[in-house]
Amino acid sequence: MGTPEFALPTLEGLLAAGVDLCAVYTQPDRPSGRGKQLTAPPVKELALRHGLPVMQPVKLREPEVVEELRRLAPDLMVVVAYGQILPKSILDIPRHGCINVHASLLPRYRGAAPINQAIVDGEQVTGVTTMLMDVGLDTGDMLVRRATEIGFEETAGQLHDRLALLGREAMLETLRRLCEGTLRAEPQDDADSSYAPMMKKEQGRIDWNREALHLHNLVRGLDPWPGAYTFLNGQTLKIAATLPEEGTDGEPGTVLSAGPEGVRIACGQGILLVRELQLAGKKRLKAADFVRGTALRAGTRLEG
Repeated sequence: MGTPEFALPTLEGLLAAGVDLCAVYTQPDRPSGRGKQLTAPPVKELALRHGLPVMQPVKLREPEVVEELRRLAPDLMVVVAYGQILPKSILDIPRHGCINVHASLLPRYRGAAPINQAIVDGEQVTGVTTMLMDVGLDTGDMLVRRATEIGFEETAGQLHDRLALLGREAMLETLRRLCEGTLRAEPQDDADSSYAPMMKKEQGRIDWNREALHLHNLVRGLDPWPGAYTFLNGQTLKIAATLPEEGTDGEPGTVLSAGPEGVRIACGQGILLVRELQLAGKKRLKAADFVRGTALRAGTRLEG
């Protein structure tokens, strides 16, 4: 069970390992793009290329969906970013349970956006956890955990791709241990848990009174979506590819310099060097190209 690109490496790993996949469950096709054309989820496309049966129920809780799964009688269900909550009636079907790949070191960052939140919070280490699912939200017993360092300039998009690969390795190790009889489940400590809700567009609005390091983490944690932004002469201006610098020189939100190396903006503490910018409806540009085509110059005040 999986839907977006994050689930692809795990499905590819299962196929390469020769796992007997009796079915692939994914979300229904959705309208996408400017033309709102009906588009298949990435997992569906991969499954069909390999001749696998694909199921796309709108709601897993429907009695006919549950009965269909019972007829399939799977030994195990592998779940990666499926996009629906699995009810107890489905969790109880496989004799070895439902095992999920979650993109954090549980119990930290339960919820929908663990990759984004870890970066926004300035974490230096994250990882993936395979978990035996229960009816709670990412509360099941942990099976295999794999850690990785977060690069100081790494964006959520870049970390997403690395964790997807790490998730595949963790799942294959989980299945190997299960087959060997060496898999051990470890309960989560709720006292150490934290929650990472779905990111919203308004979270990307920059408050220039904050320190530069905080804004740097916000920018990369929301890249590529929903994006961190400010306002230039009333227009939405997206900020990307930043670095925090020391020093305080000017009112927060004031452009201190704008040149080929980037745009330096005063913050509540420190300076934020911005190397890529994007006006609403325009392409994302390197700072050198952006400043040539706009009135962005030293002394310009950005609205937070």
